Amino acid sequence: MRVAAYCRVSTEQEEQQNSYQVQIAYYTDFINRKKEWSLVGIFADEGISGTQTKKRTEFNRMIRMCKNKKIDLVITKSISRFARNTVDCLEYVRQLKELGIGVIFEKENINTLTMTSEFMIALYGSFAQAESESISKNVSWGKEKAFREGKVQFQYKQLLGYKKGGDGKPEIGPEEAETVRLIYKLFLDGYSMRNIKNVLENKGVLTSTRKKIWNESLISSILKNEKYVGDALMQKTFTTDCITHKIVKNNGQRPMYLVTNNHAPIVDRDTYNRVQQELARRSSKRKISDKAITEQGRYSSKYALTELLICGYCGTPYRRTTWAARGKKQIVWRCISRLEHGKKYCPDSPTIKEELLHKAIIHAINNYYSCRDDIARILKANIGSVFECQGQEEIISIENRLKEIDRARNDMVTLIASGGCDEDRLDSEFSRLYQEEQRLSEQLEMLKSQNKTSAETQAKLDKIMKMIEQEKFELETFDNVLIRKLIECIKVLSQTEILVIFKGGYEVKSGIE
Repeated sequence: MRVAAYCRVSTEQEEQQNSYQVQIAYYTDFINRKKEWSLVGIFADEGISGTQTKKRTEFNRMIRMCKNKKIDLVITKSISRFARNTVDCLEYVRQLKELGIGVIFEKENINTLTMTSEFMIALYGSFAQAESESISKNVSWGKEKAFREGKVQFQYKQLLGYKKGGDGKPEIGPEEAETVRLIYKLFLDGYSMRNIKNVLENKGVLTSTRKKIWNESLISSILKNEKYVGDALMQKTFTTDCITHKIVKNNGQRPMYLVTNNHAPIVDRDTYNRVQQELARRSSKRKISDKAITEQGRYSSKYALTELLICGYCGTPYRRTTWAARGKKQIVWRCISRLEHGKKYCPDSPTIKEELLHKAIIHAINNYYSCRDDIARILKANIGSVFECQGQEEIISIENRLKEIDRARNDMVTLIASGGCDEDRLDSEFSRLYQEEQRLSEQLEMLKSQNKTSAETQAKLDKIMKMIEQEKFELETFDNVLIRKLIECIKVLSQTEILVIFKGGYEVKSGIE
């Protein structure tokens, strides 16, 4: 009879490794000692859970050999070694029994070929499954307790920018951290996920798993990951049960735990917050069309005006359109409502040539920066005051404390003169005040010395002022990235005028020539 043995251990811990090796040695000897048996093979899965058969490669190989009529009998230690899932256990036992192949469970003393009922297998299988479920609940409870205590675990293999430090805590990897910062910068500059993907691949930048090909979902997950700002949000996903091992997103079914300032950040909090706002803004875009009024719109990174230019009459965004007449092409911007519905909803929105529109926007930006002389004057005053006032607060604080010490000493002299005091205690207090006075006096002298503007510092100040005075605050060419950074919205008021609203609320009207 061709006999095979199956053994399994669920973890790779040292004590179970010993059990694993012992099982293999035992079954090899056990089968070879029986003259009527011929050893086909020892099938052994190491460090694999028994609740599912999907990942148990040796178990599946053994079943295939059984189906190919290469095995007559399977022997295993117990039902829990064979399967911790009652359904799987019964299903495979039935399959093998139909093929005329028996399974011997040593611990339970069951031979499936000689038994008349599946009741005992189902019973022991249920016990094994219940044990797995109990272990699973204990593990889940332990993990949640660790979450509540703020213990954070990092999956470094999937986390770009961090590596495990010598002290076991996350450490920033400089090269990968630059990649993360580049992704955040490009996104805030208006690049789409696809554009960022193309930039990274063209630069030859590698992913956390050392691949050259990036995908948009990976870039999106980096932008949303709170770990890059130094925080850690735990239990974002959870396993539904120990049988299917299905992992689902936590949408409020279980509590989540946020640990702020857990580790060194790669991006500052302001940048991270602005990225989250931009993600929300892009995902909330809607199509401007009666035909698909509730459809999700798409963010366009190609032209900044697609996001910013709106009709001053109906409030609908403008769209970039190509006109062709007499063999000549011309780029214009038109109100979407006027394009799709004609004059019915928007009778007065003008069509504007792109070239003229760009010139009007550049003129508005230069108008915005026309206060160059005021800016230079304010900067000069502020920089000068910074140089002059370094350490002033600390100097004032020390001087005030020295005055307090002097007053306290005078009070003590008056007390001694009156004769109603403990001289030993006063001697001790005098000594303490004297030592503090000496220390503060030395510190004050050092701060005043540092506070003097040296010739070298003055030269640097003069150089900065010269640069400010010579700097030309004037935009000459239309720049999509700069436009996005500066401008909140542009309203088309008429054929000859637009209103540019800058971030911060400042408004400038600009004429279209």
